[in-house]
Amino acid sequence: MQILIKDGRVVDPGNYDGIADIFIEDGKIVKIQSNDNPRQLPTSNEQPATRNKQQAYRTIDATGKIVTPGLIDMHVHLREPGHEYKETIETGCLAAAAGGFTAVCCMPNTNPVNDNSQVTKFIIEKARLADTVRVYPVAAISKGLQGTGLSEYGDLKDAGAVAISDDGCPVTDSQLMRRAMEYAKRFGLLIISHCEDLNLLAEGVMNEGALATRMGLSGIPNACESVMVMRDIALCELTGSPVHIAHVSTMESVRAIRDAKSRGVAVTAETAPHYFTLTEDAVGRYDTNAKMNPPLRSKDDREAIRKGLADGTIDVIATDHAPHSTIEKEVEFDRAANGIIGLETSVSLSLKLVEEGILKIEELVEKMSTNPARILRIENGLTVGNSADITIIDPDRSYIVDVESFRSISRNTPFNGLEVKGKAILTMVGGKIVFDEKNNNL
Repeated sequence: MQILIKDGRVVDPGNYDGIADIFIEDGKIVKIQSNDNPRQLPTSNEQPATRNKQQAYRTIDATGKIVTPGLIDMHVHLREPGHEYKETIETGCLAAAAGGFTAVCCMPNTNPVNDNSQVTKFIIEKARLADTVRVYPVAAISKGLQGTGLSEYGDLKDAGAVAISDDGCPVTDSQLMRRAMEYAKRFGLLIISHCEDLNLLAEGVMNEGALATRMGLSGIPNACESVMVMRDIALCELTGSPVHIAHVSTMESVRAIRDAKSRGVAVTAETAPHYFTLTEDAVGRYDTNAKMNPPLRSKDDREAIRKGLADGTIDVIATDHAPHSTIEKEVEFDRAANGIIGLETSVSLSLKLVEEGILKIEELVEKMSTNPARILRIENGLTVGNSADITIIDPDRSYIVDVESFRSISRNTPFNGLEVKGKAILTMVGGKIVFDEKNNNL
């Protein structure tokens, strides 16, 4: 199919930003034609379709819209294999497409755990059959997520894993984590670290502070996260192996990562929309849909996360999409499962940072597309010859979040009923439209 995306504001950080037409043939970008600033557009010897052939193009009018390289969520839980009642690879991919994501990285805490090539290949095959967005498996650092023995990284890399993580289960053994970094470096695998000191976690279920005391709930101190962030930064310096810090939530973690980057340490970091949008107050009525790990923190922590995004300390916005059924959520707060879904609200919540002047739109695209691709070494970008993985965003589209319209199987979000502005309205993977809000095309 030939497609022409016409008159959109094309934003590809570090490359160009301007009104342009994008010509797509056979799943690839064949020409980008500037309508207002040709100096910032790449040149190519390739020619667009002929005038007669142009008439056969399907034209997508992107006037007033933002056209970006496909968004990449480098931290999701697709639950398959083992917990398909919460989410499947197919439904997770549909949710990702509806949220504007052309690619996702799925965490290994499935059943069985993705700690071997068979599970990795199973995930890739399921994603191929879903035929929606690209799925990049993240395999386990340790066998069974037990933190006692390393997985076979070479086999996992050959099977298609792009990174390794024991997400949901911190690697508490520092010697094992050191060996993991050394081993991962040899195979070119990124370590994504879930930073949590289980001794400091104790029986905590929400942020430690006055609110937790008033609610009669055990608290989780900021140090539960930050001391492990500091440990992994030290191991990163020791081994020279890059490490990516997952779901940053505290001011102390931001400060440690900022300091490490100033010294040239190969550390990157992500946070999630709930950490720069909400505070611990969201759990004030024992709302289990606001229970997550790490927990929602204080207003000061939220401000530190925003500053970390603004100054580049935090490289990536990822959802940590964590589907759960009512079985796990509609129980007492201290017994409820941690986590919320986020694929279908991420763009809208993140655009609020642009509206408030914390980020420019090109900086937001960096954190949701360019930086994840760079960190994971995934080809992405609006360049002639590249696969046409493209997201179109309507920054003026106001709507009320309605979980009943979600493509995800699960409904566990604290944002239901929230009025938001800005939405991904079309998602394209390899030139195939996998979501089109206008035509309700999935």
